[in-house]
Amino acid sequence: MNSSRPYLVRALYEWIVDNDCTPHMLVNSEYPSVQVPQGFASDGQIVLNVSPAAVRHLHMDNEAVSFEGRFGGVPHTLFVPIASILGIYARENGQGMVFDLESPLEDDEEIESDDDVPPPDNEPPRPSGRPSLKVVK
Repeated sequence: MNSSRPYLVRALYEWIVDNDCTPHMLVNSEYPSVQVPQGFASDGQIVLNVSPAAVRHLHMDNEAVSFEGRFGGVPHTLFVPIASILGIYARENGQGMVFDLESPLEDDEEIESDDDVPPPDNEPPRPSGRPSLKVVK
């Protein structure tokens, strides 16, 4: 299954905006491919105001969030991979969600699927061929 994180980020963003609150994202600024102004990060994290009034050209998809924002009056283009988002919440009341830290996959790493893993020794092998029913009285 696909990660639920991008769907939750988009849903929570919409929910926060619909309730007239200011959405903020907590981002791991040291995650690979993150493009944020490093001078504003602290302890490897940065909080981004992503309200419609604060950003331009906001785009959220399953891979990343990108937008244009101003830091100290200077415009910046930001790119935030979904896995680098540690949380999204409303500034006014703190309601939102925090996510687990994800480690980035290296290019040579592959996600191992359950179909490629042989069953453990204590588990009977899966039957092959046609399924059959047996009448038990």
